[in-house]
Amino acid sequence: MPIFHEGRHPGEAILSEEEFGYSRDNLTIAASQSFEACTLLGRLQIAADVTTNVTPKAGNTGNGVLTMASPAVTSDVKEGRYTLTITAAATNAGSFTVQDPDGIIVGEGTVAVAFVNQVKFTLADGATDFAVGDQIFIDVDAAAVTGTQYVAWDPTATDGSQTPVAMAIYPAVTGAGETVQIAGITRQSQLNINCIAWPDGVTDAQKSAAADALRGVGIILR
Repeated sequence: MPIFHEGRHPGEAILSEEEFGYSRDNLTIAASQSFEACTLLGRLQIAADVTTNVTPKAGNTGNGVLTMASPAVTSDVKEGRYTLTITAAATNAGSFTVQDPDGIIVGEGTVAVAFVNQVKFTLADGATDFAVGDQIFIDVDAAAVTGTQYVAWDPTATDGSQTPVAMAIYPAVTGAGETVQIAGITRQSQLNINCIAWPDGVTDAQKSAAADALRGVGIILR
């Protein structure tokens, strides 16, 4: 007797969501995708379209200027606030760390030397040297980018899709150069972790990291 395997049903992972469609958005799925309903999605970042805003913390000792590179970010940048913190003071120099919007330190740098990571910039030395604890904030806005596209979450990628930000309610298949729109869960919801269409070979550690990332946008896996 043949054995039939039932696929994921649209939205079966949804435990709860806000009323009036608040938890949902229409998402544009990028080309060359094929995934089931209830697949986690990452957002492809187009570096040239992401905007940044630099704000020194009030009360800083140093007055050097931070200048963003062009383009100012890499494809794996996260939306939100990056925080540069001076960790070592030196005459006409100094060292700093950069923390991403999730509180993870993504790199260390030196005053007057180009920093290239998720965000790219050079922090110039000013007339007054920086002191330990001085901070500069870099706010990254990717949500308002027109033409943002989504792909199946891939924890090993470096193009933005390694960070899950949504769940596809429906399955999707796109050909080369073809996109499609489907509804997805993007905020304020609870999802059944056992009903997520996890990619083949995913590890428990990767699932945990995905849950942490989704919590940051208001999606809770239970």
